[in-house]
Amino acid sequence: MITDGGPPPRGDLLLQAVEGMERPLFVLDEDWRFSYINPAGAQILRRTVEGLMGRMIWQEFPEAVGSSFEELYRRVRATGAAGSTEAWFDPLGVWFRADAFLTDAGLVVTYDDVTERRRTQEERAAAVVAREEAARAATEAAARAERAGRHLMLLGDINLAMTSTLDVDEAVARFARLVVPVLADWCLVSVIDPDGTRRDVGRAHSVPEMVEAMHRYADARVRTNNPSAPVPTSLRSGQPVVIERLTDADIEQMVGDPASRASLALLRPSAVATFPLIARGETIGAFTLVNGPERGPLTAAELRTAEIASRRAALALDNAQLAAANQQVAERLQHSLLSPPVQPDALELVGRYRPATRGVSIGGDWYDSFLQPDGDTVLVIGDVMGHDIEAAAAMGQVKTLVRAIAYDRCEEPAGVLRRVDHALVGLAVPTMATALVCRIEQGPADREQGLRRLRWASAGHPVPMLLHPDGSVTDLTTSVGPPLGVGWRGPRADGLVPVPEGSTLLLFTDGLFERRGVPLDEGREQVGRLVAAGPPGEPLPELCDRLLAVMLADGAEDDVALLAVRAHPESWVRPPDIAPGQLQPVAGRPV
Repeated sequence: MITDGGPPPRGDLLLQAVEGMERPLFVLDEDWRFSYINPAGAQILRRTVEGLMGRMIWQEFPEAVGSSFEELYRRVRATGAAGSTEAWFDPLGVWFRADAFLTDAGLVVTYDDVTERRRTQEERAAAVVAREEAARAATEAAARAERAGRHLMLLGDINLAMTSTLDVDEAVARFARLVVPVLADWCLVSVIDPDGTRRDVGRAHSVPEMVEAMHRYADARVRTNNPSAPVPTSLRSGQPVVIERLTDADIEQMVGDPASRASLALLRPSAVATFPLIARGETIGAFTLVNGPERGPLTAAELRTAEIASRRAALALDNAQLAAANQQVAERLQHSLLSPPVQPDALELVGRYRPATRGVSIGGDWYDSFLQPDGDTVLVIGDVMGHDIEAAAAMGQVKTLVRAIAYDRCEEPAGVLRRVDHALVGLAVPTMATALVCRIEQGPADREQGLRRLRWASAGHPVPMLLHPDGSVTDLTTSVGPPLGVGWRGPRADGLVPVPEGSTLLLFTDGLFERRGVPLDEGREQVGRLVAAGPPGEPLPELCDRLLAVMLADGAEDDVALLAVRAHPESWVRPPDIAPGQLQPVAGRPV
């Protein structure tokens, strides 16, 4: 109580200070009753000081029972240690921060309305979450776009890779290597051959250590898969077969052979999708995509891409099979038109033909040999324009004309080429060809000296090569005339050289030495070096095979014909491995 003009008592000063505080404060006695509350505290609780004094807090605010506020107050009273909490108080729709500490006067609680701060924090947190979600959505969209781009590139790569080869096995091998790992962990491609045989040709695995196990399983898959397995099922139905979760029971039902099951178990398949390859209404194969447990089932996007890939692969595979069939027909026709080399006494002839290993360059190259009525040996090698069945058929016509004219007229090679060119134009044979005609001549006087003479003429064809007994090699250069079929009326020239005993004559088409990006002279020089590098007395078949093996080591872009002739002494005894029917007697001389 204030009595005179002196300062008020200390307690009154403290009370005035507390009541003047802007921060709410109240004091609870031992019975949890309000023993004091300042005006700011009553206001924030939306009560009056008089209305709360002496009242029990749990009765006035029953919603606080069981709340973090009650837990704080009881803990501070029980332990004597100050504490704080922050919680939502639903009756007032307010976030409160409460600080409590124990005094002799009771439990003192100060508190603040932190709703705005909490709202700001929540808004900031929501903004952070929104930004994170937007970033995550953008990342996922970018990933989807990147996957879509990779899938689109994959489809383009499949088109390019499979249509750039007409070899069926190579085409499906490329397909398997392309789809792994873009679409799956590993892939097997089955091909149905024209005779109905199923072969697992294309194989690829993303893990190098698993390739051997994959090959073991693939080697046995065709014969050990039960009819219920995905590939047989897809081949029968013409529909994709997708198994999202492959169980041990599924594997046991699909694979009857225990050893094959064991090989498959090492690959840990957990999801499988098989797609048929259908072209022109006929199922010509299927491919299987397999994932391990880490990758899981194929996604919807992967399945869509795989289905599109199956259509493109089927079209390319069908084209390759058709081309392979045409290639086989052309090759059979080509071989049927190649006559076995004649074997006149003291001359050894070896012929070789190799079809191209890339593309469809089969048909058109040929060699021929025969005896003229006067006993001379005629050698012919040529190359008809084109590489297909039509080229092989045209080659047959050109070969027949050369053989007939050379046999009937017994003219020098240049004269034969003039007549053949005239006949091709006059008969309107729709082709052009290069040709080299050689004639090995030996009169009685030459025979006594062990000497032969080679007369030759070229119509646009590579000139022959002569390997001398001392191992040196000579290019038999002469004037090379235009190809056959152009109606050339100008002169054609013959070349003439002696052929000593022990010499080897080589005739070949340009497919032997012509390489993309390599000058022709360089390729031909390589042939000459290889011929000269052989051991002395190298058997003629071995020389031919060695030459082809080295020059065609990287595959042949064009077909190749090779005819080799070795001049032996008159006393030479022919080896017994010459096939019957290849020996032809020279007129007037027994074999």
